[in-house]
Amino acid sequence: MRLLTARLSAAAAVLSLVPSLAHATAPATDVAWDLVRDLTTQIGPRPAGSPAEARAREWAAARLKTLGFQKVAIEPFTMRAYRRGTDKAELVGFAAQPLAITALGYSGATPEAGITAPLVYFPSLDALKAAPDGSLAGKIAFIDHAMAPTQDGSGYGPYGNVRRQGPGVAVAKGALAVVIRSVGTDKHRNPHTGAIMWPQGMKPIPAGAVSNPDADQIARLAATGQALSLHLTLTGQIVDGAPSGNVIGELPGRDPSLPMVLVACHLDSWDLGTGAIDDGAGCAIVTAAALRAQAGGALRTIRVLFAGSEELGGFGGDAYAKAHGKEPHALAMESDFGADRVWRVTTNFAPAADAVKARLTAALNPIGVVPHDGAADGGEDVGAIIAAQKLPVVDLNQDGTHYFDLHHTPDDTLDKIDPAMLAQNVEAWTRTLAILANEPGPIAVK
Repeated sequence: MRLLTARLSAAAAVLSLVPSLAHATAPATDVAWDLVRDLTTQIGPRPAGSPAEARAREWAAARLKTLGFQKVAIEPFTMRAYRRGTDKAELVGFAAQPLAITALGYSGATPEAGITAPLVYFPSLDALKAAPDGSLAGKIAFIDHAMAPTQDGSGYGPYGNVRRQGPGVAVAKGALAVVIRSVGTDKHRNPHTGAIMWPQGMKPIPAGAVSNPDADQIARLAATGQALSLHLTLTGQIVDGAPSGNVIGELPGRDPSLPMVLVACHLDSWDLGTGAIDDGAGCAIVTAAALRAQAGGALRTIRVLFAGSEELGGFGGDAYAKAHGKEPHALAMESDFGADRVWRVTTNFAPAADAVKARLTAALNPIGVVPHDGAADGGEDVGAIIAAQKLPVVDLNQDGTHYFDLHHTPDDTLDKIDPAMLAQNVEAWTRTLAILANEPGPIAVK
């Protein structure tokens, strides 16, 4: 009984740091919803290095100023962009039919008239790796896989390699072009785009992803043993020196001499949808939570980072670390996994910081968030500054069961966000920041 009483007292002490729900929940929810609604409606798709991303930076800076953030700044940098052209594919000859396809980021280009070549089916990336070098000369490789949904999104690592690494492997085998099954868990006829990681010095070949139903169709046709041919048109272009940038803003703490807390999201999106879950929701969550946590006058300054050009390789996070690597940071966090509920909290804290972890657990348990012993990494937009300064990290893990149904597709739109789940994210982030921004000393890391 004494232990239960002690735990309840600890939870009450922690929750006293959080702004009153009766006074703060509705306004904070409005801030988050209004931000993601307006970003996805007034700007829409925001491809890295595009004029739309530039408009988003101006919009974000103006919105942060309106919300009361200080030292708001746009910090430009340049990067390698990808500009989409015509994306078309159709099986020709046996079982002739059109396919739903999208070019992958940094795809090479076909001629305007497209190319026609035999299509060679590989059931997995490992099967392609086992093919003899040069065996795909004059042919198009098709790489299959079977991504399954997981709550923690862990399947994205191995299955994502089909997109990230598969095209480079196909080049090594002599392929003229490569097509993959979309890296996604949906059954809709929406192809998923995403960036390719070409090996240094390799000339890109045309590379696209077909929707999962179309990939099923190709697999069934390949099983017949009949020869398949594909007519492929992907005319997008790689553009060097494209303009991009980050947007930052601060909510000053009571003690400006203390290292700041950094919370981040990314402002760019793919062009197929409007970037609601990836990552307009993240920007909405961290902004609303920072405002709530600082409403009572937190000890530390909270800085918000809207990173640019994350989707093509984390350029914004790298640029932030270069620009701000000498400034003291106390901790870094990121929201970039959609808008479903936070269900788990993970840290990289050392045992010396167990008291802080206990306060986080006490604050988050009442809203259904449980502790996890895995490793926290922060995410693409804060990874460089975390590595440079060996920072403490807190990951508020969102439920990813359905995230890869929408990820990088035309279905990444505002209607997919549940306002109640968005509010739960803001609440979890607010409770977390209320503790971290008021922690007076350094937090030990593993």
